[in-house]
Amino acid sequence: MVAARDVAERTFGKPPTIIFVCYPRKEKDSAYEPVKRAGDSLLGIVSQGFCADKAGVGQPSRGKREQYLSNLAMKVNAKLGGKNCQWPDTPDLPPWTTRPYMVLGADVTHPMGFSESQPSIAAVVGSMDRYISRYAAQVQLQPHRLEIIQGLREAVYNLLMAWRDTNGGRLPERLIFYRDGVSEGQFKSVQMLEIPQIRMACEQVKSDYAPPITFIVVQKRHHTRIFPIRPEHAEKSGNVMPGTVVDSGITHPTEYDFFLVAHSGLQGTSRPTHYHVLFDENQMGADQLQIFTYKMCYLFCRCTRSVSVAPPAYYAHLAAFRGRAMLYTSDSSESDSLASAGTAGLTQVENATINAKLMKTMYYV
Repeated sequence: MVAARDVAERTFGKPPTIIFVCYPRKEKDSAYEPVKRAGDSLLGIVSQGFCADKAGVGQPSRGKREQYLSNLAMKVNAKLGGKNCQWPDTPDLPPWTTRPYMVLGADVTHPMGFSESQPSIAAVVGSMDRYISRYAAQVQLQPHRLEIIQGLREAVYNLLMAWRDTNGGRLPERLIFYRDGVSEGQFKSVQMLEIPQIRMACEQVKSDYAPPITFIVVQKRHHTRIFPIRPEHAEKSGNVMPGTVVDSGITHPTEYDFFLVAHSGLQGTSRPTHYHVLFDENQMGADQLQIFTYKMCYLFCRCTRSVSVAPPAYYAHLAAFRGRAMLYTSDSSESDSLASAGTAGLTQVENATINAKLMKTMYYV
């Protein structure tokens, strides 16, 4: 990666904005983690890998090659600052969307297996434009299997400063926060420990800055399924139509929650996403929030269709998962993980942070 950067800089007189890496095999290559670690941490240059067989390198064109390359192009465009889709100006959107606002997402990924030493990785993303198509990210390590984000204040502060720098010195007038990965038993802890950190981050930006906050928990792992009663209300796969919302009957009798099927199920039974509104200073009406969340599901940069989960939560999941590439020590073999590296490995991992040059890019998609 360093040699490729140096060759490009000598050839073109400036560093490359992206490095393409061709993996010879279909399955994920063992070089994936070191490639991402070199690009994300050491060089601060976005990278894009692709499989030689899927891309048709050295082979005749095949049926799925065009689709694979189209998907690859969407990822490259997003990583380089382009927009694959943007927020539409339609009359059914909430009126406050005409004013400056910021949408954030957060998730924590935990180590797999039986490791008792690997840290968890928290990621927080925030929209940077009025079309909510560009997201900056903050990724940080935290104690093993801790779900509450300890560094949320710092992450939100950095994202607010990035938003201000991107938008001519202004600050968002509203914050809408989508939090992934929280169980119902952790709702109280999130309300007590995470929402105050968001408020403190705002005060850190400016002492009198107190935008209204809406905090929504996103749950994907549940056993609720929704079926159409009448055939005319079903799509070809037999699932309910995209945009179907259930906010009564099977929801909590007193709390603010709803189920949303935002995507079109290609096979099997579509799983709705369960949204819990824990805090709502913006006083969003149920219809406004549901329409806002549903339409946002069409803005995921890697897909030409709607996705099942609100993109801020989806992007936070991707950023946290990408951060796991930082958990490999630089002086061990590529197959050695932090679990076998012990405390010395943890010290090295803490130094392998995401390069500041990539903060405002969507390197993680």
